[in-house]
Amino acid sequence: MQQESAAPQVGEPFPLSTLRHSVSHLMASAVEKLYPGVRFGFGPSIEHGFYYDFELPEPLEEKDLAKIEKEMRRIAQKSPELVCEEVTRDEAKARLAKLGQTFKVEAVDLIPEGEKITFWRHGDWFDLCEGPHVDRLNRAFAFKLLSIAGSYWRGDEKRPMLQRIYGTAFWKQEELDAHLKWLEEIKLRDHRKLGTDLDLFSTHQEAGGGFVFWHPHLGAVRHALEEFLAEEHQRRGYDFVFTPHVVREQVFQVSGHLQNYAEMMYAPMLIDEMPYRVKPMNCPGHVMIYKTRAHSYRDLPLRFSELGTVYRYERSGVLHGMMRVRGFTQDDAHIFCTPDQLEAEIADVLDLIDTVLKTFGYSYTAYLATRPEKAIGSEEIWAKATEALKKGAAKRGLPLELDEGGGAFYGPKIDFKIRDSLGREWQMSTVQCDFNLPERFDIVFTDTDGHQKRPIMLHRAILGSMERFIGGLIEHFGGKFPVWCAPKQVALIPIREEHADYVRELAKTLQHELFRVTCMDDPGHMNNKIKEAQKLQIPFMLIAGDREVAERAVAVRRRGTREQEVMSFADFRALLVRLRDTRSLELA
Repeated sequence: MQQESAAPQVGEPFPLSTLRHSVSHLMASAVEKLYPGVRFGFGPSIEHGFYYDFELPEPLEEKDLAKIEKEMRRIAQKSPELVCEEVTRDEAKARLAKLGQTFKVEAVDLIPEGEKITFWRHGDWFDLCEGPHVDRLNRAFAFKLLSIAGSYWRGDEKRPMLQRIYGTAFWKQEELDAHLKWLEEIKLRDHRKLGTDLDLFSTHQEAGGGFVFWHPHLGAVRHALEEFLAEEHQRRGYDFVFTPHVVREQVFQVSGHLQNYAEMMYAPMLIDEMPYRVKPMNCPGHVMIYKTRAHSYRDLPLRFSELGTVYRYERSGVLHGMMRVRGFTQDDAHIFCTPDQLEAEIADVLDLIDTVLKTFGYSYTAYLATRPEKAIGSEEIWAKATEALKKGAAKRGLPLELDEGGGAFYGPKIDFKIRDSLGREWQMSTVQCDFNLPERFDIVFTDTDGHQKRPIMLHRAILGSMERFIGGLIEHFGGKFPVWCAPKQVALIPIREEHADYVRELAKTLQHELFRVTCMDDPGHMNNKIKEAQKLQIPFMLIAGDREVAERAVAVRRRGTREQEVMSFADFRALLVRLRDTRSLELA
């Protein structure tokens, strides 16, 4: 991922975000020149560029972007200077209303009272905007308009659909060229494209948007990850539990989800004339299990782990393959512990996160997310929970960045952002310290002094959700999964039909040892089978002819190469065992 600085680089007069914001204005002025009557939405800079939203009489097409770029270059030379003008609220509304810019009139009301209202102008075109901007548009820089998408005004599906043009800008042409090359690689690795190419998953509008159908190939990947997670959890003393998908609404009333999370929950259903809800979280179910019997300090910590499927409402406009869905499975766990155990339990969770993320080759940054505006529980409790997270991280030697106000409504947390093979950051693992749910559900343990006390509850997810993690993993590996979690690990291919019995024997041996193989023993041509195995990104092809049958050997062709290496089947099997059992990233 291209890294951006808040301050200009040497030789650059303005931050990159300021340049991009200015170029978004330049684009908007060009659109109005080419398409009179356009109404404007918002046009900010974003992480890798900028966008602007428009309401146009006719829909734009990708081919129109070149025409807009040409007009932008003309305007930049003719009207380069950007000038700021401060006006009153009434003046701003009157000016915008006269031009028929109803979205901008509404935008004026979004500006808090007391803040100044400004217009930025270049030539005869102006826009409601707080800035900042570059001083002139004929400076040396490079830009490119990238794509067109739809966007509801202010993200509300009940409001008008606008057309959004995305673009980017850099101070140097070579930086733009490198960025465009990076974007092409992202397109090639798009998990939705690879999901079709490799027959991994599908979504179906007729079944409802936002729900993933896992095909056998991706089901194998998921199973491998689930086995890995189960082993790591068992080593750390977790117990596996399963909780219902639907429970009575009152459970979420007690937990606080109805009061603080209702917009993400689905409407209730009536069962025996009582309201029930599909669960948006697994935590209340784990509390229910804890409450079934009395506990003493000797029982704690209790670590309940569940691959639990939850359901949350997402607007249809933000659904995105496996990355943004309405039903997903969390690798969820909740730890009930005493205050004395808290720091060690946090440190152990952080160790587990480190182990799992590094297994996939991810680096990461950890963020301490503190009390949000919408929160339950006293500030004193929040301070204790926040301090415990800090000490647990210190115990592991983990540096923390600050995410002020980013905590969950019930407690502070440490969130992890991973960096993938393309340099992009993704929100992933989390550990959350909660003093509130034990209080709300009135759960206790008997301490060493014989008195009943509240346990502290840690919420944590390592992968986050299986859907989002594996969707990201597809892009991280570009569909070329390492051997241990590849959908098919070995393709066995006979040179001629008389060698088919031998490869069938080898396939049966490998399957017996729990390897995922495909035996291409049909009468088709060997070269077509090799192409098919290459298309499916199978790590190893084992090709057998007269020599291999006679010597109990195989000609090994690794993914991405044309060379073949002849080795004994026993040696190949040992190699395969090593790559699987060490969860090696070789051939990734």
